[in-house]
Amino acid sequence: MGPLLCLLSAVCFGAMSIFGKFAYDAGVSPSALLLVRFTLAAVVLAGLLSLRPAPRPAGRSVAIALGLGAVGFATQATLYFEALSVMDASLLSLILYTYPLMVTAGAVLLGRDRMTRGRAIALAVATTGTVLVLAGAGGGAVSPFGVALGFGSALTYTVYILVSDRIVQGMPPLLLATLVMTGAAVALSGKALATGGADLGFSPAGWFWVACIAIISTVLATLLFFSGLRGTGPSTAAILSTVEPFFTAALAAVMLGEFLSPVQLAGGLLLLASVVVVQMRPKRVHEPVPVA
Repeated sequence: MGPLLCLLSAVCFGAMSIFGKFAYDAGVSPSALLLVRFTLAAVVLAGLLSLRPAPRPAGRSVAIALGLGAVGFATQATLYFEALSVMDASLLSLILYTYPLMVTAGAVLLGRDRMTRGRAIALAVATTGTVLVLAGAGGGAVSPFGVALGFGSALTYTVYILVSDRIVQGMPPLLLATLVMTGAAVALSGKALATGGADLGFSPAGWFWVACIAIISTVLATLLFFSGLRGTGPSTAAILSTVEPFFTAALAAVMLGEFLSPVQLAGGLLLLASVVVVQMRPKRVHEPVPVA
């Protein structure tokens, strides 16, 4: 059951970009989407946590987890959904999936891991794949601003993982996810108040798609990942999660009419193959809480 649960988690995460596109079409702004997503997810996760109380963590750990959500994850998600508003979902999904390679490179630079021949090859292949993904669209088909936001999202998520790996080890995953979501919701609420408030007067269709993001692509995806992780181990779970961009691309083609060019598909295959190679050997850096 473990592998199946991990695959279902990847499917739920992969659908998030599609839900986001439909929410934008229904008049939801990126800021309103993020505020409702994290608030609703935090409430649902807190309710689930109350059914399975976790040991009381140290106050410092709680503060750090809230800070990770308020600074790291809120920033990452903001960059991602702003990018989604100006570029195709399938292309953005591939750009975001450069983060496992960034984590590997960061862990090596910080002395937490060593650079093996296989990892060096994987990083070179990933770089080639990324170039093909971006160049394969042809002139003018890719928003440079969207690409910059997408890579910014991947880089921010990389920093989030590397920081959380060192300072929240040992905290139960459900508690950590709840605190991270709460921190992000509080930060985005503060941002909304400082900028005149988020417009929540969108249509019922908009509320439906935002609820899908919060419940299916955040809460359910996280719980499925944790359940699958227990039966597969972190490396296998990470490898199985590479189906996420493929599922996003398939949904985008069917539901949004977005298609990757043959060159982009080849680049995407190279990129995701390099992720699998990197995950084949155990690493010192722990798997991230899947909240992106």
